[in-house]
Amino acid sequence: MKSRFLILIGVLACADVVTAAENFKPLFNGKNFDGWHNVNCGPKTWTVKEGVIHCTGKPIGELRTTRMYENFILEVEWRHLKSRGNAGIFVWADAYPAKGQPFHRGVEVQVLENEYGNTRGYTTHGDIFPIHGARMTPVNGRGGQRAFPTENRSKPSPQWNHYRIVCNNGDISLAVNGKVVTQGKAARPRKGYICLESEGSPVQFRNLKIKELPSTKPKPDEIANAFTGFKSLYTGVDLSGWKGKGWKSSDWRLTSEGAKSNLVSAEKFSSYTFFADWRGGGKTVPFKLPNVGDLGELEFPAGKWNRVQITRHKGLLRIEINGKRIIEEQIDESGNLKPGAIELLPGGQFANIFVKTK
Repeated sequence: MKSRFLILIGVLACADVVTAAENFKPLFNGKNFDGWHNVNCGPKTWTVKEGVIHCTGKPIGELRTTRMYENFILEVEWRHLKSRGNAGIFVWADAYPAKGQPFHRGVEVQVLENEYGNTRGYTTHGDIFPIHGARMTPVNGRGGQRAFPTENRSKPSPQWNHYRIVCNNGDISLAVNGKVVTQGKAARPRKGYICLESEGSPVQFRNLKIKELPSTKPKPDEIANAFTGFKSLYTGVDLSGWKGKGWKSSDWRLTSEGAKSNLVSAEKFSSYTFFADWRGGGKTVPFKLPNVGDLGELEFPAGKWNRVQITRHKGLLRIEINGKRIIEEQIDESGNLKPGAIELLPGGQFANIFVKTK
């Protein structure tokens, strides 16, 4: 009787495991990037081989899901291919990078290789922290918003590590190799995209799977900014798609020091919305756009990163800087708008160059 009882327990336990496994769905199909979007990296930054996502680490940037997730359990395996490697997994992230940054507003689950070392400011064993305007209350914090692990459990390169990330109603927990070590609470946003981070060194991810949990009905201001159709015009690795003398590709930034001409896009646009970030000491907004021309002198804080967004459709011109509407004109015009190139003017640094035509 006792043996039958133990067998029954074993069968039920196996059934629970199978049921749990069936509730998870692959977040990566092991073959291609269906369900994922290359936000601001080069065409060869992210590749798939033998069921593994490989990231070169260059440029610094993000690969994100094509849809948002709110409450879920995410499981993923990762490993660095070099010592002191740096990467991350973002949850509840915006669709586009933050102003003057290669990363998105969201909550980052750190993926650091052991040789990077441990300090009072960070560890290599699964820190969690909000960045670029996101918020989170840490459990086991050290005075800021970063949550630190209670135990060191990550394995060094080239060994694989397993993360189990539970996100529910703005609370987040991380289990490293089978044990919960890091937690945070009251995160905002609490619904958004999941991202994999490229940050300077080769890293691999595999066996990504997700189990969605019931919604807790986030308010509009608790939801990340959604994808609205913009595509990146800069690869972060070279000047593909652009022409200009003296310009340099400096990872996620374009630099114009020593430039002898405007940097001109190969692709032409007529009706479009464009946004980009720049930093420089001049008084002019350093862009020349189709059916707009030179933007000239507009109000903005010099020396800091700024974001300009221009909408140009037939009959409409709208210019915004740092979210503030500077110009809006209704234009009486007949005929179609003429296609032209986007031009960057020398005199500063540029990043996050995006456009949409619909």
